[in-house]
Amino acid sequence: MPKYCTNCGNSPLTRGIPDGDTHARDYCSACGCVVYDNPKVIAGAIIEQDGRLLLCQRGIPPRVGTWTLPAGFMEHGESVEEAARREVWEETGMDTEVTTPYSIFSVPPTNELYIIYRARMLAWNGTSGHETQAVDWFLPEDIPWELIFYPAIRQILERYIAERTKGSYGIYTGSMEYGNIHFMR
Repeated sequence: MPKYCTNCGNSPLTRGIPDGDTHARDYCSACGCVVYDNPKVIAGAIIEQDGRLLLCQRGIPPRVGTWTLPAGFMEHGESVEEAARREVWEETGMDTEVTTPYSIFSVPPTNELYIIYRARMLAWNGTSGHETQAVDWFLPEDIPWELIFYPAIRQILERYIAERTKGSYGIYTGSMEYGNIHFMR
């Protein structure tokens, strides 16, 4: 977050409820420009092949060495689907086709929104990116659950595995803060 107004350069910014607004925000007391701190979108994918799920071992903080789905922050100018494909590519070296949305999950304490898709592998060069220590395929019973760092990712994986055994997948929305999970078919 900037400490000065990006519109007029005034510093410092004021924290409060700007005129006509309903939320406390940083704003410029000189020109009225509001600095919005909107949630960060994390896009990623569940990729399954031969009954195994693809996971990445984190090579950067936080929690180096823990496992997660290939996912990361969306960049300016890309769609959520493009972000999911790019993150999979950056972390695994895998080209994928995003097939269907699977989970939209809010994490208010960290101001994040996870959008996870189901995807299928098109090609794989076997080279992981600099943020990844390792990439591996796991049968559900072999997933290192104690090393899944992000609670949202753990919940998404557990739900996916339960649905997989039934052969029917839905689209989920939910919030970590409230524990509400809504299923849409």
